[in-house]
Order: sequence, then C-alpha cells, then structure tokens
Amino acid sequence: MQIRFMFILTLMILTQTLYSQNDMERKRTRDLGIVTGDMQTGKLNTITDVAGVMVGHKTIIRGDSVRTGVTAILPHTENIFREKVPGAIVVFNGFGKLAGYTQVEELGNIETPIILTNTLSVPTAAKALIKYTLLQPGNENVRSVNPVVGETNDGDLNDIRGMHVSEQDVLDALHEAKEGKVAEGCVGAGTGTTALGFKGGIGTSSRVLPETLGGWTVGVLVQSNFGGVLSIAGAPVGRELGRYYLQGSVGTDGGRETGPEDLGDGSIMIVVATDAPLDHRNLQRLGRRALAGLARTGSSMTNGSGDFVIAFSTVRVADLAEAGPVPNDQMSPMFQAVIEATEEAIYNSLFLATTVVGYRGVREALPIDSTLAVLRRYGVVRR
Repeated sequence: MQIRFMFILTLMILTQTLYSQNDMERKRTRDLGIVTGDMQTGKLNTITDVAGVMVGHKTIIRGDSVRTGVTAILPHTENIFREKVPGAIVVFNGFGKLAGYTQVEELGNIETPIILTNTLSVPTAAKALIKYTLLQPGNENVRSVNPVVGETNDGDLNDIRGMHVSEQDVLDALHEAKEGKVAEGCVGAGTGTTALGFKGGIGTSSRVLPETLGGWTVGVLVQSNFGGVLSIAGAPVGRELGRYYLQGSVGTDGGRETGPEDLGDGSIMIVVATDAPLDHRNLQRLGRRALAGLARTGSSMTNGSGDFVIAFSTVRVADLAEAGPVPNDQMSPMFQAVIEATEEAIYNSLFLATTVVGYRGVREALPIDSTLAVLRRYGVVRR
C-alpha cells in the first residue's frame, strides 16, 4: 500500500509539473480561435441553447481510485413521463449497455430524463431514475417506466468494480439540473474518461439555423471515452503529438510495441436535442449524422467501442401533429448542424479536461500549447 501511495504521489508531482500550466489555461475551442464549421452557434454554444433543456452533474472523486460520476439531461422542466417527447436511439457499434433502447425504438418517444454514467452503474442509475419518475406528482398510478441510461467505461482512472455511484448520486444530478451554462471537461459522467489518448470528458456545442431554413436550434452533449487518431478541423493533431491508435505498429517511432496508449477501443455517448418538431424517423436520421461529426474527430469506431446517439425533440409528442413535423426535404441543414455541433462538442470535452491521476495511473490532458502550435501550422487557428 505504501509503495502504491508513493507511486501515485510521484505521478501527481510529475504530471502537475508537466501540465499545470496547460490545466490552468483550459478554454473552449472557440475562445482559442478554433472555429468548427460555418453555421452560427447558439448564445451559450451548449445543448441548453435548446429552450427548456437542462443539464446536471454529480462528480464523484474519493481517495486515489474513485474518479466517476453522473450527468443528467432533461428534455424540459415538466413531468416528462406525462409530457413525453419524440425520441430515437442510434447505434453504430453496439459494444455498450444502454438501457431503454427497445421501447424508445418501438414507440418513438422518451419518457424520462437521460442519465449518463459508467458501465457498471447503469442498473443503479436506472433504478434511481425509475424512483425519480414514480415520485413525480401525477405519477401515483404508474406501473411501467422506461429509464434511458447511457454509459462509457471509466475503468482505467476509476475503480469501476467498486460500483461507487449510488442512487442518491443520480438523484443529486437530476436535482442539480438547470438551464444555462454547462460545466465541461472532468465533470459528472466525464470525470474518469479517456478520449483519443488524452483525458476525455463532457463537452457540448450548438448550432442555430437561419430563419429562412426554419430557425431551429440543435444542441449536442457528449461523454467522450473513445480511441482513434485525433484530428482537429482536418489537422492530424494526434499524429503530430505522437499519440494515436496503432502507433506502435504503423508509426515511425522506432517500432515501439503496441501498448494501452495505442488501443482504439472505448465508447462515446452523444445526446442530441432540438426544438424542431421531428418525429421518430427523422430523429433517427439526425442521430446518424451526429456520427459523421464523431468521425471527423478521428474516431476509429473499433470492435470494442460503443458508439451511441440519443436524440430527442423538445416538442411534446401530443403536440407534434399540430406543430407539423419537419418534412424530409428540409432536414439537410439540420444534418449539417448536428455534424458541426458534435465535432465541436468533442473538441470541447478534450480542451476543457484536465490531467487526472486515478486508479491505474495518470491520464494526461491534451497539451494546449503544443496542440495550438500544430493547428497554426495547418492554418486552423483563426487568429
């Protein structure tokens, strides 16, 4: 135990020395002159730019081995079970434990908040979400609840087998949910995640269509925990920084043997919200385009990766027919919006994350200065 403590202490001192300057200067990508795409963002450039959407986090950090948490996304401020919203879940590679999938796909709606957490805490989160729903005024006679819970595996930095997320932690995240600014980086369900070889986390972004194209807002929140070769606006950042999938096998680093840093496995949860009146089918189509934004960042979507999109409209199911669902031939601008917002949300999850020492060692944050130097060489930084 003493040896492990000294090892962890040494890692903390080393990483604080190497990365403290970058960690103190963490900023969102747009604040650093990195502009993703051409469409206009919402006021806050977050998923909560979609009116009524709320986000809450519960970050759980204990000792030297617990680095996990919960993130809650609420489609609106009312009783969601009574005022269901149209929804869809898209699966690209299904290595994951997403709860609630079959009923959402069968009925085309979502009736609870959406919870993100770690892999082994899905059952706990689902039970808490059921309790939360049953206790809502007006739900006294409810006998069936379809909780929607997504996950990624944070077992490198977090003692995941300890199952440290409690039902109260989930309820805390739900009760903390609010509109407005969203915390990003190493918070909530992103506390212990890794993405593209660096510290991952929670990220968010939004796009607003011009009035001539409907004026709707599309917001995205991600829990990034996946592998691949980091690319930012087309610049090969992962390769330039010498950290990328299959580096030991195909790279030019002297034949270093493939190790954990080279693995492409991992997962991502992408939550897409919009105020456009979309039915289940077009929410599916919108969700599929979010995966194009994921691909732009360099994801390999490998065998061991769970790549999921949960998409919903804030227009109530009961009001959808009256609102008039968006027709197919007006969807393309929204496709572009979700691609751009997903890509930028992932970048924000990396740029806002800080170096974390945890259960199995250390996960370094993306080095800001070195990354900006690469992006300047490739003409990405716009100032």
